[in-house]
Amino acid sequence: MTKDIFADRDIREKTLSRADVVALAASGQPCALTDCDLEEADLSRLDLAGWTFERCTLRRTNFTETRLEGSRWQSCRGALSDFTGADLSEARFLSGDFNNAAFRRARLGSASFRGCKLTGADLSDAKALDVVFEETLLINAKLPAFSFRKLTLRRVDFSQADLRKSDFRQTMFEDCSLREASLGGCHFDGADLRGADLGGLRLVDAGLFRGATISREQAGQLLAELGLIVR
Repeated sequence: MTKDIFADRDIREKTLSRADVVALAASGQPCALTDCDLEEADLSRLDLAGWTFERCTLRRTNFTETRLEGSRWQSCRGALSDFTGADLSEARFLSGDFNNAAFRRARLGSASFRGCKLTGADLSDAKALDVVFEETLLINAKLPAFSFRKLTLRRVDFSQADLRKSDFRQTMFEDCSLREASLGGCHFDGADLRGADLGGLRLVDAGLFRGATISREQAGQLLAELGLIVR
C-alpha cells in the first residue's frame, strides 16, 4: 500500500497487514475500513478506538488487548478471531459472524451484539455490564458467571451454552432458548422465563428457577419428568 492512501481515513477493498494498520493509526484519528481483508493479521495491543469495520474479513485476526472502545462492526466475517483482553466498551456488532471467537477477559461494558453469530464463542471472565444481545446465536458458547441481570434478551439462542453461575436476576426472556444449557449455580430470582425454551431441563433443575416466573406449559414440561400429566 502506498503512503498516499494513508491520508484517506476511509479505506476500501484493501488487504491490510499489521504495518498498514499501524501506519493508519499513527495519526490518532479513527479509520473506516470497508470490504477489507485482515485475515490472520496481528493487530494486538494497538489503539483502534472508534474504528469502523464494515464487511471486513477478520478470520483468525488477533485483537488481543487492543483498544477498540466505541468501535463499529457491520456484517464482518470474524470466525476464530481473538479479542482476549481487548477493550470493547460501547462497541457495536451488527449482523456479524464471530463463531468460535475468543472474548476472554474482554471489557464489554455497554457493548451490543445484534443479529450476530457467536456459536462456540468464549466469553469467559469478560467484564460485561449492560451488554445487549438481540437476535444472536450463542449456541455452545462459554459464558460462565456472566451477568445478564435486569437485561431484556430478545431472540437469543443459548442452546447447549455453558452458563454456570450466571446472574439472570430480573432478566426478561423474549423468544429465547435455554435448551440443554448448563445452568448449575445460576440465579433467576425475579426473571421472566415465559419467553424461553426450557427443553432438556429436568425436574431436579426446577430449584434453579425459584423466584422466577414460568408458564403453565413450562411447569407441565418439568412435571412430565415425573410422568405426571398437567391438565
